Amino acid sequence: MHNPSFVQHPPVTATAMSLPRDAYDFEYYGQRISDTWLLEKSVAVRTLRMPLLAVPVGGVRRGGYYPVPCLCFGRKVRDLLLEQPGFPDLRVRWSPFPDACYVVEWGERPPTLWGDRDATTLGRFYGYSEAAIAAFLRQPYQTPSSAISEPCSPTAP
Repeated sequence: MHNPSFVQHPPVTATAMSLPRDAYDFEYYGQRISDTWLLEKSVAVRTLRMPLLAVPVGGVRRGGYYPVPCLCFGRKVRDLLLEQPGFPDLRVRWSPFPDACYVVEWGERPPTLWGDRDATTLGRFYGYSEAAIAAFLRQPYQTPSSAISEPCSPTAP
């Protein structure tokens, strides 16, 4: 029996691309990450036609994450990264960010933090340069997802 309230899910695909430079956010990381040698060890992962960078742990970078719209994409991305070096302790969990419902995480567990001082700690955890962290702290935090009234994750602030 057909349930009209059930929305048909698109086919789930996750593909590692041959060149990390194909990722839409390659330059973003190139301008911000402390250990730039990690960029060439990264994997461009395409979900919903848009390749984004999954940066492995190494150097001062202790963990990473890749946002996904649903659990099924999270599992595909996790399975894809299982085959890549630099992505230890892969897990899919609720997102702490308001613009994604789930994230695929790897490496150490990120610290639970609040406030500007904690943004510095989190930036260091993800391996951003001191200059990139300082620039982030100087900007007012405003994203298109800031208007979301209800977070996807029950653990999101």
